[in-house]
Amino acid sequence: MASAEQRKSNGENKVKLADIAKQTGYSPATVSKALNGKADISEAARQAIDKALKDNGYIRRVSLSRKQRTIEVVFRDFETIWALEVLRGIITEAKPHNINVMVAESGDRQHPDSSWVEGIIDRQPIGAILVFSNLTDKERSMFQSHGIPFVVFDPSGNPALDDLSVQADNWMGGVIATRHLLELGHKRIGIITGPDEMLCSRARLDGYSAALAERNIPTSPELITEGDFTTPGGYEGAMALLEDEQSRPTAIFAGNDLQAMGVYEAARQLKIRIPEDLSIIGFDDIQTAAYMGPALTTVRQPLQDMAATAARMVIDTNEGRKIQKRVVLSTSLVVRDSTRRLKSRD
Repeated sequence: MASAEQRKSNGENKVKLADIAKQTGYSPATVSKALNGKADISEAARQAIDKALKDNGYIRRVSLSRKQRTIEVVFRDFETIWALEVLRGIITEAKPHNINVMVAESGDRQHPDSSWVEGIIDRQPIGAILVFSNLTDKERSMFQSHGIPFVVFDPSGNPALDDLSVQADNWMGGVIATRHLLELGHKRIGIITGPDEMLCSRARLDGYSAALAERNIPTSPELITEGDFTTPGGYEGAMALLEDEQSRPTAIFAGNDLQAMGVYEAARQLKIRIPEDLSIIGFDDIQTAAYMGPALTTVRQPLQDMAATAARMVIDTNEGRKIQKRVVLSTSLVVRDSTRRLKSRD
């Protein structure tokens, strides 16, 4: 009987599901599910079956006819200008390589169930870019066991040690935004964050607090309100900060440009002039930021460069090149017309 090593060298896949089932104690149906990347089995079962397959010299093969020259991009929410910026960067990098880009939407849940991974495995792209959250151990194992590389774009938490990831320097972006307002003489600076569970949101808030601390200005809880990175969330946060005329801030740092749009609308309704009465700074520098009235001062997060980098990481990994696993790109200040030096109040 040929050894496992001989079977590997001969490229043979003569292992029977019944044999693996007998060795592992799992049913042939469970072995089949593990082999085909199905989600409805335990992680312990998946690992045991994968080990038995490997020990018996089984080699997973994807036929060339099935392997698609496609990168799959999974968004939580695709109906934003931010998402279009990301997609544009991915397409720009993929097109010269004759690679198509497929878009999927996982919905509003931060941790959708693992069935979406099954769909990707069935479609057999050369890789996936995941724009919504970190992976669960189960999802990670499903990708790895089927040889599909993935990159986590702007991860919501600290990525796992072996995960490929791309993000901006959100902490420094928060520092840059707040320093700009401080240099204009503002001390009562409100901030509308993103969701607290998202790493980028916490990092921007920490940068805000660090910049205030540089000037010995304490962080005031009443000047901090949590948003959700949407325009309605920015509007609601701004109304909470601005409703009391006596205690309202003289400047607001919006956690992203979409929230800044909501701040503009709140200011309009309250008859607060921008920037004469209220300075506003955003984060991202999406294309519409320059066309707001007045043009929005913001922190540029190089979304298209980040997206192109993520696509390049997928391509290079697929082609066997050695790559840096974690990439952090710099943020920078873009000064426009929505911020100005604070004038003393009568």
